[in-house]
Amino acid sequence: MPNHSVLEILGPVMIGPSSSHTAGAVRLGRLARGINGRPFKKVRIGLHGSFASTYRGHGTDKALIAGLMGFATDDERIRDALTLAGKAGLEFDFTPVDLGAVHPNTARITFYNEDDTRMAVTGSSIGGGQVLIQKIDDTPLAFTGNYPTLIIDHIDRRGIISEITTLLARFEINIATMHVSRTQKNKNAVLLIEADQEFPEALEKDLVGIKDVNQVRMLNLEEDRHVS
Repeated sequence: MPNHSVLEILGPVMIGPSSSHTAGAVRLGRLARGINGRPFKKVRIGLHGSFASTYRGHGTDKALIAGLMGFATDDERIRDALTLAGKAGLEFDFTPVDLGAVHPNTARITFYNEDDTRMAVTGSSIGGGQVLIQKIDDTPLAFTGNYPTLIIDHIDRRGIISEITTLLARFEINIATMHVSRTQKNKNAVLLIEADQEFPEALEKDLVGIKDVNQVRMLNLEEDRHVS
């Protein structure tokens, strides 16, 4: 008989009604917000599968917007998230989409940023309040946000991964998992690193200083941190 954690059985401390459609959606929104990493003025949210068919009844729309505003899963403001977002000047809409062979509780969140850039994050709520990020724009990835996560956009060249990991060792960062995705040899690539401890702010400046590193995102998410 397989072992299951209390979180998997009962779900997280949360505003209901559903760990998958509500708590997981909040976490998905929070994680997508951190991945985007820029102030944004509008989001378009494509809902796939059961998210598309039941989102109003389960409050998935409120939960996603709450997460995008930085609320935690147990924040009382989740119920009023749509109203609060409107008052804050955030534009949003929800549309049904077919994202193919993915988990039925999947959303594609497209950010329209204040600096006129765009970014799309695709992720799923996989049960018990847990989530899985599957794509950033069109780059396939797979991570949960359960660990501090480092995402580095860079040029695929010989030696760059060694330079990055050497720098992490200087900061005494222990790597839990590491994965590289690239579109083509010697072209754009994305390095994903999950670590056993949070990344210090000083690390970002040093990483950006490495030749051919284009962008760095450090995700140190804490579920008990409420955003006012």
